Amino acid sequence: MTLMKNITYILSCLLMLFACSGKTEKQAQHDNTNYVNTFIGTGGHGHTFPGATVPYGMVQLSPDTRTFGWDACGGYHYSDSSIIGFSHTHLSGTGISDLGDFLFMPFSGQAQVVPGTPENPDVGYRSRFKHESEKAEPGYYSVLLDDDNIQAELTSNVRAGFHRYTFHQDKVKGIIIDLSHTIYPDHNPSHEFQIISNTEIAGYKGSGGWAKEQHTWFHAKFDQPFQCVFYDNGKIVPDAKSVKSKKLLAVLTFGTKNDQKVLAKVGISHVDYQGAKSNLESEIKGWDFDATRKAARELWAKELNQIQLEGGTEDEKTIFYSSLYHTAICPNTFSDVDGRYRGMDQKIHQANGKTIYTVFSLWDTFRAAHPLKTILDPKRDNEFIETLLTKYDQGGTLPMWELIGNYTGCMIGYHSVPVIVDAYFKGIRDFDFEKAYKAMVETANYDTTGILFPSKGVQEKLMPKAKLYNETMGFIPCDLESKSVSKALEYAYNDWCIAQMAKELGKTEDYSRFMERSKRYMQYYDKETGFMRGKNQDGSWTEPFDPRNSPHKISNYTEGNAFQWSWFVPHDVNGLAELVGGKDKFAEKLDTLFSTSSELKGEDISSDITGLIGQYAHGNEPSHHITHLYNFAGQAWKTQKLTNQIMHELYFNNPNGLAGNEDCGQMSAWYVLNAMGFYSFCPGKPVYSIGRPVFGKVNINLPSGKTFTITAKNNTPENCYVQSVKLNGIALEKPFFSHEDILMGGALEFEMGEVPNTKLFN
Repeated sequence: MTLMKNITYILSCLLMLFACSGKTEKQAQHDNTNYVNTFIGTGGHGHTFPGATVPYGMVQLSPDTRTFGWDACGGYHYSDSSIIGFSHTHLSGTGISDLGDFLFMPFSGQAQVVPGTPENPDVGYRSRFKHESEKAEPGYYSVLLDDDNIQAELTSNVRAGFHRYTFHQDKVKGIIIDLSHTIYPDHNPSHEFQIISNTEIAGYKGSGGWAKEQHTWFHAKFDQPFQCVFYDNGKIVPDAKSVKSKKLLAVLTFGTKNDQKVLAKVGISHVDYQGAKSNLESEIKGWDFDATRKAARELWAKELNQIQLEGGTEDEKTIFYSSLYHTAICPNTFSDVDGRYRGMDQKIHQANGKTIYTVFSLWDTFRAAHPLKTILDPKRDNEFIETLLTKYDQGGTLPMWELIGNYTGCMIGYHSVPVIVDAYFKGIRDFDFEKAYKAMVETANYDTTGILFPSKGVQEKLMPKAKLYNETMGFIPCDLESKSVSKALEYAYNDWCIAQMAKELGKTEDYSRFMERSKRYMQYYDKETGFMRGKNQDGSWTEPFDPRNSPHKISNYTEGNAFQWSWFVPHDVNGLAELVGGKDKFAEKLDTLFSTSSELKGEDISSDITGLIGQYAHGNEPSHHITHLYNFAGQAWKTQKLTNQIMHELYFNNPNGLAGNEDCGQMSAWYVLNAMGFYSFCPGKPVYSIGRPVFGKVNINLPSGKTFTITAKNNTPENCYVQSVKLNGIALEKPFFSHEDILMGGALEFEMGEVPNTKLFN
């Protein structure tokens, strides 16, 4: 009897052990933060940052290693070997620099009050570091500052950052707060410090970089008393409790205890001092750094666990979840915990229970980043649209590229439009779509509405000439307007989006008018050369013409050339195919695009033209839909081959893992969608184009509670061609399926093989 009891006990223990092992494995499988490499894109021209933030956070607390030059846009570049300090705001993968507010830098011993240089860090407070000592995960960053042997750790919540510094030297411990630090040339500095108590300090930074009118406040609390000395342009300000100037720095000292830790909590606001204080006190109440770190990671786990993967390599999973991570960094929260925020008119407004956002890189993100949100987070995508409409109310037009409550006027087109229209046709309609329609039409016809420039104190009426020519002449003459071809093609697509909304809302005359405008792309196609070309005001083609000509500044194309831009007609691919001579000719021209020489010509060649396969440039957004055009030409296997090639040759699990600027999530969103096996080739049409799935199984956990499952049988690196596709057990006849198919849940089943199935979808 005893023996039987022992055997039973042992078996019970084994069963419990197996059960626990299974549970642990399942839990680990669902903690997709383990797969995120925050350093992807910090090398090359990715322009990402590795520091601590939470999904859509106001704070991005990250190390800065450089502040000038194109590769300083994220504040950090992996090739650098010294850190200037840790600032609280950063842009994710943009092509222009800005932010870098409120730099904190710990030190031991004698304080330096200038940053120093990369060549000689010893002349300033900058410190050397080694990548081997860096550790980063979603919501957390750590590094050893070698010069003073200080361990720096960072975490954050939505509107507040949390610092923990461990000082290993038996010297005076201190922290520098430099308001002059910016990741751009600041043309309008205005600084202020206020000592609140012996453990609290606050400050204000007004600046004018890429965004001309920036106003940001901070409120910092320390876990122990400090002494403070202010410096104005390098000179001590004696016995001051507050100070205002244009180049301020504070030196805080804490004592000399060895292995001492100093903790600092920092709230920021774009409204006022009280906003910064309230944001801090609401979001980080105590002094438990590790609890805040854990909470940040849990927010990221919730975000990343919306998609579960099976199969694929560890590197592929890391690339996928790091990409998904990058798609949820911005747009950034802009309103305070009390709902107040700074409007486009630079006045303070109340959000009334809704979150207001900033950092809308719409020229990039309308293509894939926003369509991804329509699947994973439609509620937030609706909030983005409400924010865009709020900016229209306050500023007079929908933004092109909005930053910190500013119109930057950057890039071309009016791509708030496809974001709104795509959401509408995917059933996201909890916004005033009559107002949205009015805003879109006014933005497209923009000729009298003013944009308020508070610094000038007047409402200037701006007439974008390209829109004027498009309206009065019916085309945009290249001898009167730079980037004329790119602007015309994007206007045509944007106008098509408006036409679809007009039709839906019963606005028949508008529908006809905007559909006519959507066909104007045809005027720019030169049948003799086979490219979209610039036309002079007399109707003649511009000369000389070379489709490889790629100058950055004076050109008929934006960040590209005729090879790349001749394909930007996502709304009328069949019409474009007819224009070039039919589907066979269309496919031949696509073949030439991908197989021709990658040579670029011209002076001052745009640095954005990267990630080349032939003349296809994956490192920049105008090319992102092109691989899926083969699906319209009856040659779907080429879409599968090329998307597979791009995912395996232009995305990597290392700092140089992106082919170009991350651009606020767009480069990564392209990967996320294509790795699942489809792409949003034309936002505004609630339809997806089939590609080549990377993983054996993908579960998309929808907000409704339903699951859309994608499986790929016989899926190996060699088997990159789709043999068949079934949606809920029914074979697809065309390489497309609808957004509604995803929302309903169900299964998309791929059968993969090594040889192209040229008869599939024909």
